[in-house]
Amino acid sequence: MADAIRFFADQHYPGPVVQGLRRRGIDVLTAQEAGRCEIADPEQLSFAQNEGRVMLTFDSDFVALHRSGASHAGIAWCPATKYSIGELVKVLVLLHGVMSASEMVNDLEYL
Repeated sequence: MADAIRFFADQHYPGPVVQGLRRRGIDVLTAQEAGRCEIADPEQLSFAQNEGRVMLTFDSDFVALHRSGASHAGIAWCPATKYSIGELVKVLVLLHGVMSASEMVNDLEYL
């Protein structure tokens, strides 16, 4: 898909989820890899937008940013304890398969 979603995982996102997505050929950049740990949420969201990446997070502050009207490339949010690692990988693979990057712009997906 030419307009495939690319993800940006915040610093608290589980490494095994990132690895599972990558094993399936999905582009994921982590906050650690980007040198962006401990950076304020609005700046993280802006970085993800500038990179054309959907934010992967458990942090409800990103939901509040979305509701405030902040522009973004997309947010995929769920509570940290909702899914097992394998279930979360499957849900994100599904999201990647059914939504395009352009459809995700300014969209918040509650996983």
